[in-house]
Amino acid sequence: MKPYVYLIGAGPGDEDLITIKGLNAIKAADVILYDRLASPRLLKHAKATAELIDVGKSPNNHQYSQEEINRLLVEKAETAGIVARLKGGDPYVFGRGGEEALSLREAGIPFEIIPGITSAISVPSYAGIPVTHRNVSTSLHIITGNEAPTKGENTVNYEALARLSGTLVFLMGMANLQEIIKQLIKYGKSADTSAAIIHRGTTAKQQVVVGTMENIVALATESNIKSPAIIIIGEVVKLRETLNWYESLPLFGKRVLVTRSRQQAGELTGRLKALGAEAIEYPTIEIVPPEDFTAIDHKLMKICEAQYLIFTSVNGVEAFFHSLKRLKRDVRSIGEGRIIAIGTATAEALTAKGLLVDDIPEVFTAEGILQLLQGMIKKGDRVLLPRADIARKNLVEGLLKLGAEVEEIEIYRTIVPHHSKEELHRILKEGVDIITFTSSSTVNNFMAILEAENIGELQNIKIAAIGPITAATAKERGLRVDIEAKSYTIEGLVAAIREDIICQC
Repeated sequence: MKPYVYLIGAGPGDEDLITIKGLNAIKAADVILYDRLASPRLLKHAKATAELIDVGKSPNNHQYSQEEINRLLVEKAETAGIVARLKGGDPYVFGRGGEEALSLREAGIPFEIIPGITSAISVPSYAGIPVTHRNVSTSLHIITGNEAPTKGENTVNYEALARLSGTLVFLMGMANLQEIIKQLIKYGKSADTSAAIIHRGTTAKQQVVVGTMENIVALATESNIKSPAIIIIGEVVKLRETLNWYESLPLFGKRVLVTRSRQQAGELTGRLKALGAEAIEYPTIEIVPPEDFTAIDHKLMKICEAQYLIFTSVNGVEAFFHSLKRLKRDVRSIGEGRIIAIGTATAEALTAKGLLVDDIPEVFTAEGILQLLQGMIKKGDRVLLPRADIARKNLVEGLLKLGAEVEEIEIYRTIVPHHSKEELHRILKEGVDIITFTSSSTVNNFMAILEAENIGELQNIKIAAIGPITAATAKERGLRVDIEAKSYTIEGLVAAIREDIICQC
């Protein structure tokens, strides 16, 4: 086990802004030391066995001193192997990454710097402020705001900064805002110079205050702007009026809880984030294999005898083909049975496996499948139905009434993931605008984790359901359903959320 340390820039807050190389290092690490400015959602990419250590430092709370962090990096590298030091922004832009690298070099520990996107550039971009612009600002100057201008040995030359015509960006300067402005004006910077302060840039909590050097302190106080925030001084701030793209997105500022399984959450999360929402993944369902494959294998060996093969979910498709592969069989073993998919997503999953779908019901429910097959199924036709162990029985009952012989294959199980209830309560306490449910299982498992007596925590949160079956389950569990998709797909669910938000504006 050879020691190795990655000093990783995690970017400004939006976890999607980390580099591919940084993400790969997180996945490989045995130990991860992270700070408060690195998105905690990056930690979901860590190995299940990885040790996670919060070494975050805030202005008034230092869990670890810098010297302790340096020693911890060396210690963990020597005893655990691969260590990732996850830092907000870029390690070498006021991130004290140089000090950590020097400590590692002194200890003989090999290391690698993985640059990150600094907040000095990315946060203004998300606020609609280009840090340079032709005929407005031809230079950019990044300054620490953590050094009080009034201290005895001031290394920041405010006299020189005041004479610059380029954009000034102060990082970590909220505690010294008033003195920073005072010093710049003192040395000749016009009080009419445009200024902006951006809090929690690139996240759903982004808050921007725009004014001039003369009134920016008062505006920041009035808006209760706190750290972390960056200060921008320069005429490029005026471009925000026309270039503010992020806050113009329809779901900007909305925090949406995604309860889908971790394997499937990506599509919903991606669509929500593309519309400006902050998607918080808290899976309430986990897809696992059956405990015993004996009965499943027996039914699959006779698959070619079926006249119909019905798939009711993408999970069912994946589990079905996994079992075929395990049995060393492929699509040639399926025979000439008619392929039915409950909806477009399931049909796409089958197409990706090389199967052309014969029929999709107009309504993407079990009832829709039964309506489709009315008059099509003949008495004695064999129907193979690979699906979850807890699937509703109405489809089987309906098929039997149509005269079919049904081979139900419980090809995968759904269980409640190992979550801490404290984590859910913390997420709800931090504030959630919408909770999404994409199946009855996600509803039931969510309520099992939350517990009925805590339902009051959801009082001001909207509930969004992918369709009528999921909505009915939510109502049965005492939830008020505010948003219901018209098209029972992820795309339809996001469209319904967007429509609801726009209607409220």
